[in-house]
Amino acid sequence: MKYTIKILRKEREQTGQYWQSFIYETDNSAATAASALSDLNDREHLSDADGKPARRIEWECSCLQKKCGACAMIIDGIPRLACDAVLADMGKTQITLEPLRKFPVVCDLIADRSILFENLRTMQLWLAENAVITDKMQELAYQSSECLQCGCCLEICPNFYAGGKFFGMAAVPVTTRLMSEMSPAAYRQIARQYAKHVFAGCGKSLACRNICPKKIDTENLLVNTNAKLWKLAVSCKMK
Repeated sequence: MKYTIKILRKEREQTGQYWQSFIYETDNSAATAASALSDLNDREHLSDADGKPARRIEWECSCLQKKCGACAMIIDGIPRLACDAVLADMGKTQITLEPLRKFPVVCDLIADRSILFENLRTMQLWLAENAVITDKMQELAYQSSECLQCGCCLEICPNFYAGGKFFGMAAVPVTTRLMSEMSPAAYRQIARQYAKHVFAGCGKSLACRNICPKKIDTENLLVNTNAKLWKLAVSCKMK
């Protein structure tokens, strides 16, 4: 199959972006956007669709097994993982690749997502004591642990922007997992941060519901974590 891979590119230390197309041919029906990028960069001399010399395409990857989230980008207008985007399944021969738009673009398809981890640090989302998990909370904790921090959910969220007070769905799985492993007394500080940076800013549009590469039930996590937050708030008022 012959594909035209159209990429939105950006030079390092420059602000402008431009489109550049490449011809990619493969007999592999399971070829993904990630394998197309790798194969293009493996060419001895990379040239664009017009035959003009082109520099190597910069993008991020690690496991290529849908386990790390490093290769998140916008593929044909949808935020997803390049290693999970099978070209043959798209039903077209021209594929567009863009960097995530909600984060600063470093170069080509590389976006600076460090704000995700800064947000987790702001919310102090780490265990300060031994974890205690019950059978009742085990499934919720496991589901939460599937989060890759890839940023796809934030890319599609109408309320999130990098640097804003609303930290978005990316903060919810980590919060849910910690709150499922802590005693109520221990997670009060986390609950206050969750109320400030998630609950107060979420418009409940649930745009993130069907975009997660790991198929995490974001609605279920929100409902459970919001319920625990509300229960804690009520108990504190009653004391």
